[in-house]
Amino acid sequence: MLTLDMIQDAKKVLSEVARVTPLFQSNVINPDADVYIKCENMQVTGSFKLRGAYYKTANLTDEEAKHGVIACSAGNHAQGVALAAQKKGIKSVICMPAGAPLAKVEATKSYGAEVVLVSGVYDDAAAKAEELQKEKGYTFLHPFNDDYVMAGQGTVGLEIMDKLPDAEVVLVPIGGGGLISGVACAIKNINPNCKVYGVQAAGAPSMKNSLAAGKPEKLAEVSTMADGIAVKMPGDNTFAMCQKYVDGVVTVTEEEIASAILMLVEKHKMVAEGAGAVSVAAAMTNKVDIKGKKVVCVVSGGNVDINILDRILDKGLQENGRLKEFSVTMADKPGQLIQLLQVIAETGANIFEVSHNRIANGVAVSGVVVDVVVETRNQAHCEEMMQALKAKGYEIK
Repeated sequence: MLTLDMIQDAKKVLSEVARVTPLFQSNVINPDADVYIKCENMQVTGSFKLRGAYYKTANLTDEEAKHGVIACSAGNHAQGVALAAQKKGIKSVICMPAGAPLAKVEATKSYGAEVVLVSGVYDDAAAKAEELQKEKGYTFLHPFNDDYVMAGQGTVGLEIMDKLPDAEVVLVPIGGGGLISGVACAIKNINPNCKVYGVQAAGAPSMKNSLAAGKPEKLAEVSTMADGIAVKMPGDNTFAMCQKYVDGVVTVTEEEIASAILMLVEKHKMVAEGAGAVSVAAAMTNKVDIKGKKVVCVVSGGNVDINILDRILDKGLQENGRLKEFSVTMADKPGQLIQLLQVIAETGANIFEVSHNRIANGVAVSGVVVDVVVETRNQAHCEEMMQALKAKGYEIK
């Protein structure tokens, strides 16, 4: 069973490979609270997962190590296991969802692991890993439902308490629950008055639903950009730890996650993946009562696929009213477009993109739909522009 002594032992073992990641104050996440960011996106392999994977690997018996290890992961546990196995001279096989970010797949391969891509999400990769484990005799390294893994992740909680012993609220991302189990165990045994809340994507609320039901429950499907926490069902061990130590679980929307990623990039020059940014999203949107409190947001990873980062940032800009896309139907004759653009320019909005659509459904032969994308300063500026257009008689879609 997970104990504080195990977490403290993990800290000693991890001193040879893991970084003590920064904890720094942010004055922009929530102006009504004293917010700090625990930067696990700056950890070796780009995520907290190295901690649990390495501590588990360090505790394998000689017989277990001889058979090699197999794991399932959306990417971050994969890299942690691969690096830990490489350092210990152990063969590693990692089953990953076929849709896992390419950056995570390639990084895992770079640490010497054999990668098996599986159609579906994390749970499908887990089923394949169990199949291969039985077939080949590998030693299975679970990404969260394991006491040694939870103990390794719990060292994040020790570091928070070392630097900020009077923290009042800690917000932790939840997928399967390994990170929050270890962090909550460490924090509650050191400072029982500190509240620990989990944060999940609204499209993957497995732990939240399970706690409400009083037992682990499996979601029919998950859908979120936060691939690192897209888990259909928590483990029985992590569920029990959350029941014992966690003060509550909240969810954030895709738009709120994108806004948090945008804010971290823009204000702190920090890259966080969707799973890592959910804690910040919760603090930004007051999902729990943090007014006047000392709050820590655990940013659990930064392994975002660079190929989709621009789309995530665009979604964040749209959510904040800084990127607006709309359509206007007008007569297809000279002078009409310039009049439209003039109204937009007079409001100070920056025209980002304009396109004509003469074959849209329901548009007269003499008409045209003009699709416009503009940049605005904020939501208020966006509304000002829209009102100016409506005042000139334009019908906006």
